[in-house]
Amino acid sequence: MPSKAIQVKGLHKSYKQLQVLKGVDFEIETGSVFALLGSNGAGKTTIVKVLTTLLQADKGTAAINGIDVASNPEKVRQVISLTGQFAAVDEILTGRENLVMIAKLRYLRNPRQVADDLLKRFGLTEAADRRVSTYSGGMRRRLDIALSLVGKPQIIFLDEPTTGLDPEARIEVWKIVKELAGSGTTVLLTTQYLEEAEQLADRIAILHEGRIIANGTLSELKKMFPSAQVEYVEKQPTLEEIFLAIVGKREAI
Repeated sequence: MPSKAIQVKGLHKSYKQLQVLKGVDFEIETGSVFALLGSNGAGKTTIVKVLTTLLQADKGTAAINGIDVASNPEKVRQVISLTGQFAAVDEILTGRENLVMIAKLRYLRNPRQVADDLLKRFGLTEAADRRVSTYSGGMRRRLDIALSLVGKPQIIFLDEPTTGLDPEARIEVWKIVKELAGSGTTVLLTTQYLEEAEQLADRIAILHEGRIIANGTLSELKKMFPSAQVEYVEKQPTLEEIFLAIVGKREAI
């Protein structure tokens, strides 16, 4: 397996007159958690859509496990899974039925056993035979991520997985992501929340106005802030404050 799970170089994308991505570059090590941090409209979901073969870039290259996304999308889809901002579950079916259906669509052996294993892993066994329409937001998100793990994909994309969740449900999702990382799965996580990136990521890239303006470990990024702000930064800064600190320093150079 390549040491780089994801490689992105010079990625550009426009929607009519709106230029969303303006030359994005980054790499993700196999088995790591990489957080793409940015506000609404920064281009995070566009990057995810390009990498998951749902959208074609205008310019630049993207590769998953060394496989070019644009020229070999079917092969890419065999090793990835995507969980979007909103839970993609069938509310009429039960939790178990959702998982069995996906396992059958992936032509897996023993789909009921696959479903049972994932229900147990995600703490949904007791609710397995209830309709998903009766689930809480946190339970739906757990089921959604469980569905993404059917077939054991090597790389998982989580596009703002905690949007709209209460604090308790958000912590549940964090725990799942940590478990995925512990099992060697590569995770690309997009988020608006600094604390989420701080809790989960090996590396953090900050996307602002279609460009990555900073990329590194948490300790490396903190070194980019003015020293007077370091003490406060460690106490939960807002995303806007991070942008102002980094962009302001860049403009002063």
